[in-house]
Parts: sequence; C-alpha cells; structure tokens
Amino acid sequence: MTASPSEPAAAPAGHRTRSRADRARQVAEVLRRQIASGAFPSGVLPDERSLIADHGASRNTVREALGVLRDEGVVERRQGVGTVIRHRTYEHTLERLTGLAETLSAYGRISNEVRVADVIRPPREVARKLCVPEDGQVVYIERLRRLGEDPLSLDLTYLTTDIGRPLLDADLAGRDLFGLIEESVGGPLGSASVTVHAVNADPGTSALLGTPPGQAVFTVERLTRLPDGRPVDLEFLRVRGDRLAFRAELGRDTGAPGSPPAGSGAEGKHRSAPTEYNGSGPAGDDR
Repeated sequence: MTASPSEPAAAPAGHRTRSRADRARQVAEVLRRQIASGAFPSGVLPDERSLIADHGASRNTVREALGVLRDEGVVERRQGVGTVIRHRTYEHTLERLTGLAETLSAYGRISNEVRVADVIRPPREVARKLCVPEDGQVVYIERLRRLGEDPLSLDLTYLTTDIGRPLLDADLAGRDLFGLIEESVGGPLGSASVTVHAVNADPGTSALLGTPPGQAVFTVERLTRLPDGRPVDLEFLRVRGDRLAFRAELGRDTGAPGSPPAGSGAEGKHRSAPTEYNGSGPAGDDR
C-alpha cells in the first residue's frame, strides 16, 4: 500500500519520522490557502470524514489541524453547522501595480478613516526617496482602511506636493489614492518598487488594527513613479497578516547566473527598464 504524503507509513532510512503536530500543520496550511482562494463559498469547511479522505490524514491529525486554525481565529466550531470560516484571508497580487482597494472592493465595502492629511517637512529618508530637498515639503496622508467593519491596514503616505496638494480636497475617505492621482495627472501611473516584510506591531498599531498586542503584521513599502520615472508616492502600509496574502506568478530564469531574465529586454538594445528620474522637475517644487 502506498503511503499518503500526509501520513507516511515509514520514514526512509536517514529521515526523521514526522510528528502528528508536523502533519497537522501541513493540513492546516493547505486549508488556510484554500480558504484564502475562496474554495469554500458556503463559508463552511467539509466535514471531518471528507477532510480525512482529502488529506490522507488520521482523524486526530485533522482535528489538531482544525484546532490550529481555531487558535488563529480563522475558523470556529458551531453546533449543528460544522466548522465555519470566521475571517477569510484575501489575496493581493504583486504582478501588477494595483491599490488594495482596487483588489478588495469585490469582497465588500472599502472605507478609510482619514487620520491626518497635511503638508509637512518630510523625514530625510522620505525626502531622499521622493527626490525632494531636505528643507522641502511633502503631503502626508494617514488613513485606517477597513473592509466592511473590520480594520485591514494602516496606511502612511508621502506625496510630492505637486501631486499631493490637489488630493487634500478630494474624497480621501472613499477613494483609492492611485485612482485620485491618475485623475489628477491625467494618465496612468508608471511603475513601483515594493518591499514586504513582517514585524511585530507596536501597541498603537495593534489597537488601531484590532489585533493582539505584538502580533505580526505585514509592512509594505511601496515607491510609485510616473511613466517618466519620477517618484511621486511613497507608502508605508501596516497590513493585518491574518486578513491578507500576497500572491505572484513567477517564471524560472534559466540563463547564466547574473544575466538578465529572458524576455526582460535587458539583453538587447530595446531595454524596457523604467527611466531613472534625475531629480529635476516639479518633485522639489513647493510652490
């Protein structure tokens, strides 16, 4: 009889036999990803017998996996109903430049509590990234984003003044910043550099996002440019890790180490990389 991947009958020589806790975490991870992708539209997980068959796992392993998800607040057990999904984790693609509201509006009402919207002198690092003089100004917008009634992210945004000032009179509570910027400049944004990492939330952020103190959240730094390469929008987003997953489809580069990816255009004369902004122009204009 062939052993299932979740419950191996015997470990090969030299390999450690996995504990039930290890196998339970594996089942929980698969279920977590299925929940994020909307695999259970009824909002209820399959019954225990189905989960045992689907995962090739024992009853105790499945129960332990469901316990992991319950402890995370993902599911709960309801008498007469079964295991119910409490909070779905939504996916946000990293394959193209989109705002969170553009991605998540299909799942419910997006609203923003505008906490700050003002013209300020930026921190030195912000000024450097936006190509603004150190004694210059930027527009700073801080918003608490909600999906339905639940807090989702705390967004700290720095904009060059030529881009940001018109937005101070716009509908910051109901609109996505990308859409407002594109309406203001009369065309689409160009490109962005994105960095994602996890941090333990400080007490203030935890209180705003409604998470336990110290719980890990995603920190997203995104520097967005116009088509000419000029940086105009620097964002620092604190996103609940239990509500959002980042997704991308990536190809394997089969070229020599250090060579540009095939199809990138960098190997020929028609290079498609974004134009580097030289710091001139309206980025430092504070009039």
